[in-house]
Amino acid sequence: MAGEGDQELSELRKRRMREIQDMQMPAQGGNMNAAYAAQQAEMERRESERAELLRRVLTPEARERLGRIRLAKPEVAQAVEQQVLSLAASGRLARQIDDTTLRALLERVTPERREIRITRR
Repeated sequence: MAGEGDQELSELRKRRMREIQDMQMPAQGGNMNAAYAAQQAEMERRESERAELLRRVLTPEARERLGRIRLAKPEVAQAVEQQVLSLAASGRLARQIDDTTLRALLERVTPERREIRITRR
């Protein structure tokens, strides 16, 4: 299964590079388009590295949960991803993060809910 993900990631990279090259072709003389394309390529490279690192650090169940959270609350998913990536970068991860560990991270990141009471008179 890991081979499929690597192959899919490389296909996405190739497709994106072709799109960037196609964007540069009509405007060979334009520095703005070249700078924009270079910036886009750099952003794409960083995002693919981020996705690859998350794929290696999280178990499949944890990745699935994080994907569902990303659909509902993107800012919470972004915060958890950032925390996981910083843990991995500092070398404080001894093993992959499983679903229960991800839940604990989510509880720390998710702000407390306020209880709203409405009293009628």
